[in-house]
Amino acid sequence: MIRIWAIIERDLRRFRRSPALIVMSMVMPLIQLVVLGYAFGGKIKHLEIGVVNQDHGLPALQLQEMFQAVAANAETFTARPYHDEGAALYDLRQGKLSGVLSIPPLFSRKVLAGAAPQIALIEDNTDQFASSAMEGVMVPLLDAYRPAVSNERLAPRATLAVVEVYPYVPYIQYLLPGSTTLAIFVCAMIGGGIIFIDDKARGLHEGYLVTPISKFELILGFNLAGVAKAVLSGLVLITIGSLIAGIPDPLAPLRLLRLFVVVVATALALISMMFLLVVRVNDPLLPRALFGVLNTLLFFPSGAVYPTKAFPLWMQLLSRVDPFTYAVDAFKSILLRNTGLWAVNTDLLFLLGFTVLAMSCATALFRRTL
Repeated sequence: MIRIWAIIERDLRRFRRSPALIVMSMVMPLIQLVVLGYAFGGKIKHLEIGVVNQDHGLPALQLQEMFQAVAANAETFTARPYHDEGAALYDLRQGKLSGVLSIPPLFSRKVLAGAAPQIALIEDNTDQFASSAMEGVMVPLLDAYRPAVSNERLAPRATLAVVEVYPYVPYIQYLLPGSTTLAIFVCAMIGGGIIFIDDKARGLHEGYLVTPISKFELILGFNLAGVAKAVLSGLVLITIGSLIAGIPDPLAPLRLLRLFVVVVATALALISMMFLLVVRVNDPLLPRALFGVLNTLLFFPSGAVYPTKAFPLWMQLLSRVDPFTYAVDAFKSILLRNTGLWAVNTDLLFLLGFTVLAMSCATALFRRTL
């Protein structure tokens, strides 16, 4: 028993000397409870919906005003007026809108004639959660719509025609962008974090310190080596995953080229982030504990499994600085909507800017000492 107690005492002493590891082991379950508790479910709010009024008659204007009043009170969506339906549909396909509500030219005439008028809800069905939320608001709104006409007995009732822009998107396709980003993150964790710490623990990094290589060159070399592995992993998963998930035309050369650009930008951002986090770490156990915390803090608030518009404000703020959010959004846009790189230029700029910032900070923090 004395020999066994010696082993236990040694391990506990080692654990006590790592305050960061102690904090993570105690705080990690609380972080998972809070983040996961808000990452699934919740009421979706502030969806961007374009409103195209092609009629401009009194009943159509009444409907548009009612729509804007509901938008202001319920906060499920934000109405954005458009004069041209083509421009609204273009923004819808670029991912700037969640849906387009189109009031046809003869709407008011049909209302006044007592016919059953119809309006169209053209929705981005790549996100079934947002589509269901829009339909759940629009149908009761039209049921409550009662225009003022001369003959109340006609009681015209507007109906909603739902138009889906894309073919049916099953949930496995919805998860593919997040799974691809997570695969790149795992390679970033290994290539940009654990390997560097293991080299320090084994004394292998001493060989770098006696060479004339600069700090920036050293960090850039580590990052590019990790990026090469992460890009390979990301491309394999996104190609095979597209075939398994049933993505339309998954091997189109131009789409693969656009995906390659996003994979490289994502890998650069995540590898740089991991290197920044471990540049001053010496304990080889800390990056392994850090992996669980980062996986929860980065993956679930990114919108990979549920729309970010359903999150509370503090999680939405977290998602806005989360590189996962921009990588997932770019992959969704190209994989599910088949857009060009211009539609994801904001995502790419954020990822590249994040890379520059992380590498600059890592270079400043790196010490050429043992």
